[in-house]
Amino acid sequence: MLKIAYHPIYCHPLPEGHRFPMLKYELLPAQLKHEGTCTESNFFEPNRMLNEAPILAVHDPEYFYDLLNITLDQRAARKIGFPLSEVLIEREIVIADGTIKASEFALKYGVAMNIAGGTHHAYTNRGEAFCMLNDQAIGARFLQKKGLAKRVLIVDLDVHQGNGTAQIFKDDPSVFTFSMHGKHNYPFKKEQSDLDIALENNVGDTEYLSILHDTLPKLINKFKPDFIYYLCGVDVIATDKLGKLGLTVTGCKARDQFVLETCKANNIPVMCSMGGGYSPDIKTIVEAHANTFRLAQEIYF
Repeated sequence: MLKIAYHPIYCHPLPEGHRFPMLKYELLPAQLKHEGTCTESNFFEPNRMLNEAPILAVHDPEYFYDLLNITLDQRAARKIGFPLSEVLIEREIVIADGTIKASEFALKYGVAMNIAGGTHHAYTNRGEAFCMLNDQAIGARFLQKKGLAKRVLIVDLDVHQGNGTAQIFKDDPSVFTFSMHGKHNYPFKKEQSDLDIALENNVGDTEYLSILHDTLPKLINKFKPDFIYYLCGVDVIATDKLGKLGLTVTGCKARDQFVLETCKANNIPVMCSMGGGYSPDIKTIVEAHANTFRLAQEIYF
């Protein structure tokens, strides 16, 4: 059964100017249930109760407790991008727990999803660009510490480079970070992933998919991961307000299909966090994200 992390706190409204992206967290599960792709039984609620250990396995204690107590200095808070509050920190913790639990479901069923997550701009000791706790890094460390995975591959296909993820695992050969992103997109000072593919503006379906088809199987064959995290942001679509690539919704779906089919063919569990999506029409965002869930159902179940 496809298991999907979702909690009402995902839809918590942000300050004016940041509310639009939150709509997808309400509309996406409703769409999936309305069309019959999923039922209520597919969804599970992450825990709101704090378990510090998985977070502190990735993030520095001083940084985490400053977040928790809302005592982060103003300069560091500004880099995150919106005013901090207790409910926003709680939301980030719930998202991380959703990714941890979805990782365990992926081991059982082959694939699992988090409707939120993909907070790849969070570093060990700081947050930026609306990311405070790096959910996939926390999930990877959790699996390793529990002895559930040894070699983890993070496939980050959001339009923005996973700079925080690259920094967290820069000296760790047991986690391979692969980011394929817009060369001229944020972050403008990029970290070094184990493999970065920086794409020029307006790269479309054909070129994008050709590069991915050529890269991912070779990477899997060489690194031999026993678990994959997939950050499947839909901000690669040409209409995205924060992206500079040129994919269609159909091309984005083909991207997800290739990644999921490759994971299944290699018998490697995969956990998916949704990442970004900022097209002006919310229907475009929901449709592009919904495709990922539809494909997971078709390919695995």
